[in-house]
Amino acid sequence: MQPSKRIAFLASETEVAQNALLTLTGAYGSVPLDRAEVIVALGGDGFMLHTLHGTQALGLPVYGMNCGTIGFLMNEYAEEGLAERLAAAEEEVINPLAMRAVTADGTLHRALAINEVSLLRAGPQAAKLKVTIDGKVRMEELICAGALVSTPAGSTAYNYSAHGPILPIGAEVLALTPMAAFRPRRWRGAILPKTAHVRFDVLEADKRPVMADADGRSVRNVVSVEVQSEASIRHRILFDPGHGLEERLTSEQFV
Repeated sequence: MQPSKRIAFLASETEVAQNALLTLTGAYGSVPLDRAEVIVALGGDGFMLHTLHGTQALGLPVYGMNCGTIGFLMNEYAEEGLAERLAAAEEEVINPLAMRAVTADGTLHRALAINEVSLLRAGPQAAKLKVTIDGKVRMEELICAGALVSTPAGSTAYNYSAHGPILPIGAEVLALTPMAAFRPRRWRGAILPKTAHVRFDVLEADKRPVMADADGRSVRNVVSVEVQSEASIRHRILFDPGHGLEERLTSEQFV
């Protein structure tokens, strides 16, 4: 049975995903992105993020099918019943984070992150950061291996591995989480309003180099990084009923 919606299939370069692409396009057909009503992404979470970033201007919903290792943002792969699954799918809307990173030579780098923006030490010494929230300095000096700002959708990824909180979808908050904080030793981070403007200034950047990363797009030798939610961009992700982000966030805490 042909799907009622026009599908554009996209796949990662792995053998598993490419085989799935051949099978599904043979069964359902595939249209160019400019004619599609829905995108079906075949791969893991990394490819899903790549697809969302690459097609954000189209405003199309994206339905992921897991053909990779990590599939938090993906649905289970199956060849049958795709039309019915797409018709029944539930939509989650995610706003990405906008990163503005300035390097030591004064260059401004911009990037968007669906999961998190992170700062990481890039040398043998710990990073030394000043943390400012909405124009008010909240921490004059944070000595750590790094720090990150996470969206609710990304809170089970790097943020959770760094012992940050899992945030419910729709909670309108962000997580600010340090990594291996040395001073203040007991600081575990903060939960901030989604509207918060976060700024990190790198102290002693010449001897304590720091890199910034937005969903895998890295900038080295940063001296300042600003992060805030970008409300004007809406990523639409489709999930099978009963397996949306809320359920995945809950189940992740009992693994």
